[in-house]
Amino acid sequence: MLSAIIILCTIMFILVAASFYFYQVGVARAEKDFLEGNPDLAANADVEDPFAGSKEWWSAQRFESWSQVSEDGLKLHAYYLPAKTGTDRTVILAHGYSGHAEQMSSFAQIYHEDFGYNVLLPDARGHGLSEGHYIGFGWPERKDIVKWIRLVMERTGANAQIVLHGVSMGAATVMMASGEPLPSNVKAIIEDCGYTSVRDQLRYQLKRMYRLPAFPLLQTTSLLTKLRAGYFFGEASALTQVRQSKTPILFIHGSGDLFVPVDMGYELYENGPAEKRLFIVPDAGHAKALSFDPEGYQREIAEFLAAYVSTRPQEAEEAGNNSRKHAVQIQGAGS
Repeated sequence: MLSAIIILCTIMFILVAASFYFYQVGVARAEKDFLEGNPDLAANADVEDPFAGSKEWWSAQRFESWSQVSEDGLKLHAYYLPAKTGTDRTVILAHGYSGHAEQMSSFAQIYHEDFGYNVLLPDARGHGLSEGHYIGFGWPERKDIVKWIRLVMERTGANAQIVLHGVSMGAATVMMASGEPLPSNVKAIIEDCGYTSVRDQLRYQLKRMYRLPAFPLLQTTSLLTKLRAGYFFGEASALTQVRQSKTPILFIHGSGDLFVPVDMGYELYENGPAEKRLFIVPDAGHAKALSFDPEGYQREIAEFLAAYVSTRPQEAEEAGNNSRKHAVQIQGAGS
């Protein structure tokens, strides 16, 4: 009897210790060393990046600094770049896991220079200049995106046309936001290599990176995450949210993605809203679809947006000018 109790206590201790370890590794705001040298993220490393100059473009821009307070009291930061010509079209770009807004520089350049959009680039909670001690994998961030949408409408006018575009965790974020009651100003959503749910993604990574079964470690870490960050892995589901979405979604994935498997992209598309489109880039690795097939990627975006976003002249230019009175300008996002 005593030996059984000792064994049980030992197992419980190991589970608790492992849960705290994986919470620190995956959820807590900290350096994510496990991403360095990860072979699943090294796919297409030999492909020349056609947007290598986007960082110089970024540094040359005069961004406005926007901020807001989340529902749970975190001060969130974003960079805003008004279009060269007054427009009511704005894209909100959502970056990936353990990243920051500047990593979306190539997308920002395309939307600003080629499409003529205003561009808003939030630092997700727990990233960049935004407050937060944990990563929400898109679930609490979905509400932050809704608040950014409201702020864009407030600053650029009632006729604002808004597009959401996210990559990896940012893609999961915009998909999770798609299931919320969004204003009609949100015309289209573009998700690039997002996962079906946090539970599915972490189950996949536990098996692939650590050769561990999901049960019971995933459940105990999920409970710890609920206690420390306020959400269970199971409730953080992009799949559930896109089933509820009324907003057109363009689903993008690379067939060579080993970090978020392409099967997730197909499943998300199959469960998406009535108006949707799927673009699979052959052989592209995780978050490499744009650099792997830049012409095809931009063509798909342009055609998709043309169906839902009007190119009418700015009807609220005064509101756009007013937005610049409320924001601080900074040179580049990295400074």
